[in-house]
Amino acid sequence: MHAALIVPAPFDAVTGGYGYDRRIVAGLREAGHSIDVLELAGRHPSVDEAARDAACAAWDSVPESSRPIIDGLALPAFAGLDDALAARSTVGLIHHPTSLEGGFSEAARATLLALEQRLFPRLTRIIVTSATTADHLAADYRVNRDRIRVIVPGTDDALPSTGSHGPTCCILSIGTLIPRKGHDLLLRAVARLFDLDWHVTIVGSPERDPVHAHALAALAEELGIARRVRFAGEVTGDSLEALWREADLFALATHWEGYGMAIAEALKRGVPVVVADGGAAGHLVTPEAGVVCPVGDQVNLSKALRRMIFGNDLRRRMAEAAWQVGQTLPGWQTQVREFVQALTD
Repeated sequence: MHAALIVPAPFDAVTGGYGYDRRIVAGLREAGHSIDVLELAGRHPSVDEAARDAACAAWDSVPESSRPIIDGLALPAFAGLDDALAARSTVGLIHHPTSLEGGFSEAARATLLALEQRLFPRLTRIIVTSATTADHLAADYRVNRDRIRVIVPGTDDALPSTGSHGPTCCILSIGTLIPRKGHDLLLRAVARLFDLDWHVTIVGSPERDPVHAHALAALAEELGIARRVRFAGEVTGDSLEALWREADLFALATHWEGYGMAIAEALKRGVPVVVADGGAAGHLVTPEAGVVCPVGDQVNLSKALRRMIFGNDLRRRMAEAAWQVGQTLPGWQTQVREFVQALTD
């Protein structure tokens, strides 16, 4: 099989969606398939002229023998190529609609929504990372359900986290510093817990939205918790594993997740979680393994965190339950095979 994956640059960005894309690409190549990765310059998903020019150039460079796959973040740049997408049996890899991303004006959001409602039905196949996203596309974007295939992310085997072994509850949150991830809600929630011993480490790139990243740091100062919050930036490899090992609790106040790869990673390591139920974020979490709160509800988020931080025995029980859930999650090799089947059906 020959395919070309088209994504906004840089493809090595440390985000959940690109992590999925990279693992699928690596798995396809290991299985003997040929797949090129074409990176688009310009601004995405609210595209500029450079993005549109890059999309046209990338499209023209894909050989007729190659199956085009467009990451959802790049899809708005292909506006105007509607008929060409349909003619080439194009595949969309949609982690979540970009109109749900956050940080846009209402006009920009409306433009993205209209573009995706127009372009999604022109794709021969849409691969999504959760049943929640599949339902959303069918209901709100006029996509025929028969064209949608759900392929959730895989997880790697991991040792159970040991926790911090100290009086301070170490809370780990992973997500790019953008409004959709709800880090501001998390900061406001923990700020209410001034009488408890906790420390939050937020892992995520500030480059996607530097203004919002700066505002988060300013908010921590304003709330008087800056000394108890660490913005770690992008962290990978052994350094990230070290953070996972010492984590007592994982928290994410996200407004929407197409799947929630960081949540799956927490469960895989036996780390109990407190998350908001944005999109598919809460679908993996059983009542025994964590707490799922309503989106935007910092009061209930704070109450859940208080219960978990204060209750050492509760965290231990939930850690065991999280580990059991994590062991049921599929591996990447299985999901790559599912991806190949979706492309060749």
